[in-house]
Amino acid sequence: MDLDALLPAIVAGDADAFGRFIAGIELDLRRSLRPFATRVDIEAVVQEALLRVWQSAARIVPDGRPDVLVRFSMRVARNLAISEIRKKKELLPGDDEVADAYDDSEGAPPDPMLRRLIHDCFEKLPPQPKMVLGMRLENRGAEPDLKLAEEAGMKLNTFLQNVTRARKLLGDCLEHRGVSFIGRAP
Repeated sequence: MDLDALLPAIVAGDADAFGRFIAGIELDLRRSLRPFATRVDIEAVVQEALLRVWQSAARIVPDGRPDVLVRFSMRVARNLAISEIRKKKELLPGDDEVADAYDDSEGAPPDPMLRRLIHDCFEKLPPQPKMVLGMRLENRGAEPDLKLAEEAGMKLNTFLQNVTRARKLLGDCLEHRGVSFIGRAP
């Protein structure tokens, strides 16, 4: 069943259409949250995510790719789970990006086209931002930023400024290539 076909009815407030959408997505939504199961109340996250999807449906704009409503729901649920982890202050030192909190192998399969776009944009970064972002990604939170900054021969503040610059440039490049981010500030 094409769950996107239900979007106009959901926007119009059709509770039955939303019920059919929930029936079609609920199991996949729960499965996508498995990596968070030991750290958050998955039932609460699923319920809150579905409530937010119902409330936000009118603002969802199809982007020409299939499953816009499903993708939006998965993103909302994932972000809620991450927020719950942050509220509990269970992040590990250096885990600013919550990189290890979500394992894509448990959720949707990786998108090879998106991975290629990310790689291409990463390769276009200026040398220093590219180097520090690469260091941080390779490190995966094992060492604090202070140690990475020392290895790069930089002060911590310079290192962090380069990380911020790299993230912004990477995001701008991806948006220029048609990758949109929900909730990204303009």
